[in-house]
Amino acid sequence: MSTRIELTLACGDYEIMRALKEGTVRPDGIDLKVVTAMDSPTRHWRFLRGHEFEVAEVSCSSYIAARDNGHPFRAIPVFPHRRFRHGFAFINTGKGIKTPKDLIGKKVGVKFFLNSAALWLRGILEHEYGVPFKSMDWYTELDEDIAEAAFPSDLRLSRVPASKSIIGMLLDGELDAILHPDIIKPLREKDPRVGRLFPNYKDDEAAYFKKTGIYPIMHVIGIKQGIVDKYPWVPVNLYQALNESKAAAMERMENPRIAPIVWYREAWEEQEEIFQSDPWEYGLTDRNRHNLETLVSYSHEQGLIKRKLSLDELFLPVSQGRRRGEEFTF
Repeated sequence: MSTRIELTLACGDYEIMRALKEGTVRPDGIDLKVVTAMDSPTRHWRFLRGHEFEVAEVSCSSYIAARDNGHPFRAIPVFPHRRFRHGFAFINTGKGIKTPKDLIGKKVGVKFFLNSAALWLRGILEHEYGVPFKSMDWYTELDEDIAEAAFPSDLRLSRVPASKSIIGMLLDGELDAILHPDIIKPLREKDPRVGRLFPNYKDDEAAYFKKTGIYPIMHVIGIKQGIVDKYPWVPVNLYQALNESKAAAMERMENPRIAPIVWYREAWEEQEEIFQSDPWEYGLTDRNRHNLETLVSYSHEQGLIKRKLSLDELFLPVSQGRRRGEEFTF
């Protein structure tokens, strides 16, 4: 009879999760069932609203708001999804929008206001380009991940009709711009009605990283509070396994034959030159602390949380003690 506990991890189907999904990495003491078929908004809703999974990849912004509202979730400092966001601000090309400040007074759509991608972009627009988030009219499409989500009383925020989408409204000119977590289909299909707010987004993102040291964290790994209470060793063991799975992925992906992409190796080397260290690093390192503290600050400034939560309130400790672990055993 197995003495391992059974947990379900809901996450994206990422290379850094492959070893856990395939079972070549197994967290000590845990039989981990990994489910990956859901899109991100569905997974976040089912974890935060439905409490369906013991462990889940979840929106960092929504998790912070959940903790601020006393929801029974904790997190470990594992960040399976990061993404620069300049390239995800889309405009209607007929509205004369040439610079970020042209968004002032405009109608801007987001999937939902708590969305991490939109939160990062609103903060970046305000702090890096002088575009206050309250200077725009906001339109949302989905319910918020947190039922208690409350926003500033002077925020101009509306819900789009159920029969419409923010992408369709952008195409039709009902919205001037949208901040979206994904590359929208009209852009992929080269629809002339849409374009990017930052046409040279890669250069802008590299400059942003050089200035701030931030590669924006989108998602964290959340754990039900009940699991933490009953099995206090689970967060550390999960953290170790997730790190091991990521290390296996990075070793595999360093081989230029893995991906059918021309100049793949050159892109890998460019990434190493820009970042100088692992861009996907886990843990509360100095760089990750700055990243997360910036996001918490944006959440507070934009009225998504009532107070600035400390990282110690948001993340469980995963240290095994200084210089402890197999790598230090001789």
